[in-house]
Amino acid sequence: MKINVVTIFPEYFAAPLAISIPARAAAAGQVEYRILDLRDFTHDRHRTVDDYPYGGGAGMVMKPEPFFEAVDDLAPSGPIVLMSARGRRFVQADAVRFATMPELTILCGHYKDVDQRVADHLATEELSLGDFVLSGGEPAALAIIDATVRLLPGAMSDHASAFGDSFWERGLSAPSYTRPPEYRGHVVPEVLLSGDHGKIARWRFLEGERLTRERDLRELGGDDGGDV
Repeated sequence: MKINVVTIFPEYFAAPLAISIPARAAAAGQVEYRILDLRDFTHDRHRTVDDYPYGGGAGMVMKPEPFFEAVDDLAPSGPIVLMSARGRRFVQADAVRFATMPELTILCGHYKDVDQRVADHLATEELSLGDFVLSGGEPAALAIIDATVRLLPGAMSDHASAFGDSFWERGLSAPSYTRPPEYRGHVVPEVLLSGDHGKIARWRFLEGERLTRERDLRELGGDDGGDV
């Protein structure tokens, strides 16, 4: 798989992609990262990537030309994702979909906004991490890369553990515990110590459902129906 990132801060990606699972996936030959400096696709001595918005208003808008020329240089196949607060929220199903693709290209905005023509006529989709604003698309791009490459063969030492993650064809996963069985008076649920794999599987299923239900109620501003 190839992952391309277009950004005005290529150095932002150097350390994160050189450690842990992103690095392991690259070392296993499962992914190749190409980080393009958007300023390399400008044509003035100041390497200008932004300009004032038509119609006035505060903030600067990133120009369309460098993005289009960067993508022309890449000639990518597969999705071209613009990180945008207007985008649909990124979910686990997107990571699974991207992990099956031969190539993924991510465009990182900055400043106030990106010229809408990039969204309308260059990107194939717009994605967001949630209803909040970051200083640029770089942190969101790293999150998407990490969520995607960890699903590639060879990225995780125990690839089967990915199938037990939250949101893998279900809601939240059950809580996890490890040794010691008691710490500062806090104990591990007895069922996990029972050795009964059927009961353990049932407990994990029910706990995942309970946590998912409680989270959904919180997001809706309700309660879990318990005592007040």
